Amino acid sequence: MTALARWCLRRRLLVLLLWLATLAGAVTASALAGSVYSDDYGAPGTESGRAAQLLTKAFPDRGGDSDTLVWHTDKGDVRAAPVRDRMTDTLREVARQPAVASVASPYDTGGDGQISKDGTTAYARITFHETADDADDAAEQPRQVMETARKAAGDGLQVEAGGDSAGTTEPPKGKTAEAIGLAAAAVVLFLAFGSLAATALPLITAVVAVGTAAAGIGLLSHVMTVAGFAPMLGMLVGLGVGIDYALFIVTRHRRGLRAGLPVREAATRAVTVSGRAVVFAGATVCIALLGMFVLRLSFLNGVALAAGLTVVLSVAASVTLLPALLGMIGMRALSRRERRRLTEHGPRPDRPTGWAMRWSALVERHPKALGLCAALLMAVLALPTLSLHLGTSDQGNDPATSTSRKAYDLLADGFGPGTNGPLTLVGELGGTGDRLAFDHLPDALRAIPGVAQVSGPEFDGSGDTGVITVVPDTSPQSKATSDLVDRLRGEVLPEAEDGSTMRVLVGGPTAGYDDFADIIVGKLPLFGGVVTGLGCLLLLLAFRSIGIPLKAAAMNLAAVAASFGVVVAVFQWGWGSELLGLGSAGPIEPFLPVIMISVLFGLSMDYQVFLISRMYEEWRLTGDNRRAVRVGLSETSRVINSAAVIMISVFGAFVLSGDRIIAMFGIALSAAVALDAFVLRTLLVPALMHLLGGANWWLPRWLDRRLPRISIEPADCTPGGASLPGPPAPREARDLARPRT
Repeated sequence: MTALARWCLRRRLLVLLLWLATLAGAVTASALAGSVYSDDYGAPGTESGRAAQLLTKAFPDRGGDSDTLVWHTDKGDVRAAPVRDRMTDTLREVARQPAVASVASPYDTGGDGQISKDGTTAYARITFHETADDADDAAEQPRQVMETARKAAGDGLQVEAGGDSAGTTEPPKGKTAEAIGLAAAAVVLFLAFGSLAATALPLITAVVAVGTAAAGIGLLSHVMTVAGFAPMLGMLVGLGVGIDYALFIVTRHRRGLRAGLPVREAATRAVTVSGRAVVFAGATVCIALLGMFVLRLSFLNGVALAAGLTVVLSVAASVTLLPALLGMIGMRALSRRERRRLTEHGPRPDRPTGWAMRWSALVERHPKALGLCAALLMAVLALPTLSLHLGTSDQGNDPATSTSRKAYDLLADGFGPGTNGPLTLVGELGGTGDRLAFDHLPDALRAIPGVAQVSGPEFDGSGDTGVITVVPDTSPQSKATSDLVDRLRGEVLPEAEDGSTMRVLVGGPTAGYDDFADIIVGKLPLFGGVVTGLGCLLLLLAFRSIGIPLKAAAMNLAAVAASFGVVVAVFQWGWGSELLGLGSAGPIEPFLPVIMISVLFGLSMDYQVFLISRMYEEWRLTGDNRRAVRVGLSETSRVINSAAVIMISVFGAFVLSGDRIIAMFGIALSAAVALDAFVLRTLLVPALMHLLGGANWWLPRWLDRRLPRISIEPADCTPGGASLPGPPAPREARDLARPRT
C-alpha cells in the first residue's frame, strides 16, 4: 500500500488523466451500447414460471406486456354514443400501432364484463408483441398508446393507463436526489474540514467512481440479467461508501499535516494506514454482496455484481485517485486558520477534546444504564418487524398523481380490487376427457370464497392447452389473494385433476411474486449465515478475539431488525408514505431483506473496523481494557459521526427519487446507519466492552497458533512510528481476561 501511495503521488497528473479517461471511455461505450435492464421476478422451476412458459408457447400473441386503458365518465354512461364512438376510434387507432398485438374492447361481442355495473367505467386490454425487456425502447410502446389515449380525454371523460409498462410513461424525476445528497455531504465535509479543497476531494473521488460504475453497470446488463433499480442502488451505495472512505483517508492526512509531516509523507502514511482499513472494509462489503449468489437467482446476481462493481471502484479511487489529488492541493487540505496556527505555533499532536472526551468518560462511568437504554431503544424500533409482510407492491402503491395509480383506482372502484391482478390458470390437457374436465372447472372455481369472477376457458389451436382467468375479490398485494393462490394449488386444483391426466398451473403476476418471495424466504437463513459467518471470520483474523466478531454480528442483526421496523412503519403501515410522495401502504419487496443484509453488514464494518482497530491498538500497547475502550471511542467517535451524517444525508436524499424501491433502500439504510453509528458503535458496543473487560480480547491459545495473521493497520501506525508490542504474555492475558469492576 505504501508503494502504491508513493507511485500515485509521484505521477499524480497521470493518475488523474487515467481515471478521467476511464470515466469518459465507460460513459461513451455505455451511451453507444445502451442498456438492457430487466425487472423479471420470475424464478426458473417455479409453478408460475412454468405456467408463463406454457402460456407463451400455446398463445404466442400473449407473450408481450399487457396494458389496461381505463376510461371513466361522471356524466351519463360509457355506452352512450358520444363516448362509445370516441373510444372505439381511439382503440382502433391503438390497434394499428406496430407494437400492439391485440386490443380487447368492451364494445366487442362478449365484452360486457369490461363495463362496470353502474356504466361509468370501462377498460380495454392492450397486448404488445414484446415485453419491455425485449423491446428496443421500453417506454416507446406505452408512450404511443398514452399519446393516442390522451386525445380522447376531455369533455367529462377521464382516460388513464395502467399495466406492465404504463409506469414507464411517467416523467423522469431528474437528478434531484443525487444533487441533494451531494450538497448535504458537501456541507458536512466543510464543517468537518473547514477547507474547500479538502471538502471537494471526497466528492470528486466518489463521483468519478460512481460515474464509471454506472456506465459499467449499463454494459453489464448486456451479458446478464440486471434489475432496473440496480444503477440507482449502486449510485446510492457508491456515493455513501465512496465519500466515507475518502473521509477516513483525508482525516488521517490532515492529522499528519498538523503533526508537521510534509505533504507527500502525510498522504503516504494516510493511505498506508487508513487505506488498508478502507480496502478491508470494501472487501467485506463485496463479500457480503456476493453472498447473494447463494440464492441462485439471476435477478439478484446482477444486483450483487452491480453494487459490488461500484464498491470496488470506490475503493480503487480512494487509494489511487485520492492520494494524487492530495498531492495536488498540498497544504490546502488544512483550513487557513489551521495553516496559520501551524506556521505560528508549530506542529501539535491531536488529542481528543470536548464532547468526544466527555461522552467517552460518561459511557465508562455508566456502562450498564446507558447500554440498557440503547438496547431498549433498538428493541422498540425492531417491534414492527414482527408484522413484516413480504410481497410485491403494485401500481396501487404509486403516487396518487400518476396515471398508473389513477387507472388502478378506477378499476378497483368500478370492478373490484382483484381486477388489477387476475390469476391465470393454465392447463396441460392430454385428450378429450381432460378438455371436458377443464371446461367444467370454472363452475367449481366460482363457488370458492375469495373469487369474484371467472372467465374462460380458452383453448389453443390444438386443444392441448387451456386458459382460465380468475379475478380475486382482493387486491394483488393482499395476503388474502396469496392465500387464495395457496388454496387453489393445495386443494381445489388437485381435486379437479383427480381422475384425469390434466395438470393445471396457477400463474399471473401475483402467483409469480409469491413464488419469488417463497424462494428468498426459504434461503434467507442460509444466506444470513454465510454472510455473517464470513464477516465474523474476517474480524476474528484481524482482532484475534472471539468476542469482537460475536458482538459485531449481534450489532449488525440489531441494526437490520431496527431499520426494518422503520421500513415496515413507513411503507407497510403507511406512516407518512403519502406525505413523502411514496404512494399508499403496501407490502415490503421480498428481495429487500437480502440486499439490506448484504449492504448493511458491509457498511457497518466501516465503523466496526475504525472503532475497534483503535481500541485494539491501545489494548496491545497497554493491556488496559478500560483505557483502550475510552481512548478508542474518544478518538474515533467524531469521524464515525461525521461519516454517518454524510451517509444519512446521501441515503435520505434518495427518498426524493420518486421510486418506491429506491426510497425503501434510502430510508432503510439511513435508519440503519443512524442507529449503527449513534446508538450501537458509540454507545452499546463500548458499554458492553467496558462490562466484559479483558474478556473482549480472549482467544484460545491453540486457535491463535493455527489462525493466519492479517493486519488492518501496519505495525508503524503509532504516532511516533514505533512498532506495537505483541499481545500480553499468557499468564498476563489470563489475568486481563478477568472482567474488571
